[in-house]
Amino acid sequence: MPASPATAPVRTVSDAERRARLGLRHALAGEAALVPGDVAAAARSVVCLHATEAASVYLSAWARCGAGREDVEASLYRDRSIVKQMAMRRTVFAIPQDLLPAVRGSAAARVATQQQALLARSLVTGGVADDVTAASRWVERACAQVLTRLQASPASTRHLREELPLLALRLPRPEAPTAPPAPIASRVLTVLAATGQVVRGDNEGDWTTSRPRWTPLQTWIAGSTHATAHTRTLPEAQGYAELVRRWLWAYGPGTEADLTWWLGATKTAVRRALADVGAVEVDLQDGSQAWLHPDDVDEVGPPQAWAALLPALDPTTMGWKGRAFHVDATTAATVYDRAGNGLPTAWWNGHIIGTWSQQADGVVIVQPHVPLSGAADRALRRKAGELTRWLDGRVLRTTSHRPLPSP
Repeated sequence: MPASPATAPVRTVSDAERRARLGLRHALAGEAALVPGDVAAAARSVVCLHATEAASVYLSAWARCGAGREDVEASLYRDRSIVKQMAMRRTVFAIPQDLLPAVRGSAAARVATQQQALLARSLVTGGVADDVTAASRWVERACAQVLTRLQASPASTRHLREELPLLALRLPRPEAPTAPPAPIASRVLTVLAATGQVVRGDNEGDWTTSRPRWTPLQTWIAGSTHATAHTRTLPEAQGYAELVRRWLWAYGPGTEADLTWWLGATKTAVRRALADVGAVEVDLQDGSQAWLHPDDVDEVGPPQAWAALLPALDPTTMGWKGRAFHVDATTAATVYDRAGNGLPTAWWNGHIIGTWSQQADGVVIVQPHVPLSGAADRALRRKAGELTRWLDGRVLRTTSHRPLPSP
């Protein structure tokens, strides 16, 4: 337990209030409407946007500020107000530029250390190096070569593999050791991306695919209209404290388990950060200990009724480890996979009530898993129509977005 917050809970936060906070803080309820097209504000409302699936950044921004594809592309590639960075839980996020120093010093640094060690062990197992020490030096040399090459000009993974022979090396994949060996290029770039030395720059694919031109961080930030001192890196404790401060404002109240999961961090790091930010202890409706931002302890009343259609891996869907306050167990089993990753979801007043998908002609269909009131049904149908028009005939075909089978 953090040492500095109050020793007794200040109050109990009900599940209903948690859902109200979710709608307001995540810019999904009408009262929390953002400036249309303000993608950076949409990202800040949930700390950062998930970007493992390229389309999710666009759909998450649309859900919060009505952003068009051109708005998201301007924020990612021209203004660069949000920057793709591998961070928490080895996941790619689109992060507001001013948060990068905190992320790189904490969650991303942890991922970089883990991935570098994993790659070194694979090099030993694959017979490339005699021991982990020699393998670590190999990884350092490879990263240095890639960075030197990228300082000349941005390049895709494919081009780097063609130009740098060491990246053509193939090793067994740690997640699938019985599968055929895979090129090492992506794993070297994972290490560089997690350290923040390189970022995913311009995209060679369209908005639903991720084919980045890797670019040194310094080069990418220097070309931004928001460039300040965001290439620096904060110390670990300071970085985690800033992440926890922003998470509590967006997602609080949350438990220690929620934060540990979301950050991909240790309980020790989370407890220290909660103490550093002066988090305030509260009880949840089920009696669990949780924490609020120190400037956010007052009760929050319910917003007006709201509906939302969120993409796979949306930050709201992925915000907490404990999800019972916004989704029942039966529905959760259909919208989260075994790893806890969320599929496209339909929301009504802070509850996940089902999923959404598309017909072969691009029409968005809501698939409720619980009985809906007339108001909920009408609101979700309106949202489905809006999203159908936004997609303009494009049928998403990704790991999590799959069209409905033909009748």
